[in-house]
Amino acid sequence: MVLILSQKAAAQKMLRIGYEILENNMDEKELIIAGIRESGSVIARNIAAILKEISHFQLDIITLQLDKKMPTDVVMSKPVNPENKVIIVVDDVTNSGKTLLYALKPFLNYHPKKIQTMVLVERTHKAFPVKPDYTGLSVATTLQEHIHVETSGELVTGAWLT
Repeated sequence: MVLILSQKAAAQKMLRIGYEILENNMDEKELIIAGIRESGSVIARNIAAILKEISHFQLDIITLQLDKKMPTDVVMSKPVNPENKVIIVVDDVTNSGKTLLYALKPFLNYHPKKIQTMVLVERTHKAFPVKPDYTGLSVATTLQEHIHVETSGELVTGAWLT
């Protein structure tokens, strides 16, 4: 295992992403931050905490639960009204793009103003046409390698390449 992102570096990446989200949504009043369970939810809550400190946004934070191998059903932790709002879907790592693509499903029956995606670590090969709007670290990997983002409570403690 190779450490590719320390706890301190992950915190710095999330802070930078928080400012990018603020810059790209300056005129918005409300954002929905939707974290994909488990690590994606921790990252989403960290991003929300940063945005609460640096922005004026009213934030609605939810968790999306789906089977990452067969993501046919997506369950939201609570109902939200995404009509004419900005939604940011957050995950830990993009592998093929499949999880991020399927995580959009619950919002497609509405008319959101924008849907943006954010990942802490992006792998450079995709099987699905999804490119994150916000990325902490982009890593070129082989298909045999895996990236694991580690969390402890509300902290992102690191990312590992195996």
